[in-house]
Amino acid sequence: MDGLRIPDLLASRLPGRTDRPVVSVVRLQGVITPTAGPVPRAVINAITMEKTLERAFAPDGLVAVALAINSPGGSPTQSALVADRIRGLAEDKGVPVLAFCEDVAASGGYWLACAADEIHAHATSLVGSIGVVSQGFGLDGFIERFGVQRRLYTAGTSKARLDPFLPEKPEDVEWLRDLQDQLHEMFRAWVTARRGDRLATGPDLFTGEVWTGERAVELGLVDGLGTARGVLAERFPDAELVTVEGRKPLLARLGLAGAPAAGSPFGTDGLLGMAQAAEIRATWARYGL
Repeated sequence: MDGLRIPDLLASRLPGRTDRPVVSVVRLQGVITPTAGPVPRAVINAITMEKTLERAFAPDGLVAVALAINSPGGSPTQSALVADRIRGLAEDKGVPVLAFCEDVAASGGYWLACAADEIHAHATSLVGSIGVVSQGFGLDGFIERFGVQRRLYTAGTSKARLDPFLPEKPEDVEWLRDLQDQLHEMFRAWVTARRGDRLATGPDLFTGEVWTGERAVELGLVDGLGTARGVLAERFPDAELVTVEGRKPLLARLGLAGAPAAGSPFGTDGLLGMAQAAEIRATWARYGL
């Protein structure tokens, strides 16, 4: 083979080996939740993103990592865990991180964007929602109507707060709001630490309001308007853009992964799968998506 040894040929094709500078592009798309999604890779959490992020920061010749974010938010803890992992890898590798907001980077999605050194958005992107929301159902009237008795036994007076099958108690709501205030302050501190004096003075940016990308630039929530393709081509004209995605399970890659059994409570056709799918859909729907 014209003097090229087999080991040299194999090495040239190994992941991370390139003669050009590399920009890794990582997609962060979906609701942020600790549970697996009804659709594969439709959610973001620390477990699903760990290997993807490690691979994104691994190539030789890495000059930057781009985050393509399309998320309406979700779990505060998972948002923080993924963001912390991004910052840790960026500092270890000494490379800049650029975030690109697509349809929406709101709530936990904006928390992820703030893990980047720079944030860019499309003029029509929805950005912000720096707040905390909790949701649930009150089903005590429903079960009473159908003659269902709720039997709940606890050790500890605070063990069954906000049980959806019991009447709501004012003291439980007060407890929840205090918890939300604590989480909100953590969110606010994170954004302030990451954005610093780039944030505009005057308007309250922490009310949970959502803005277009164009308005977000004026408020200092993002640094500029642009797409990943355009900004990266201008900033790193000689770099190779490499999309890094999570690996599918072996059976899925072979096309042999079967669907959950009909009626399975953990399948997309089961009650739990349906409830989770509805919750995910409702989270996107807050932003008209």
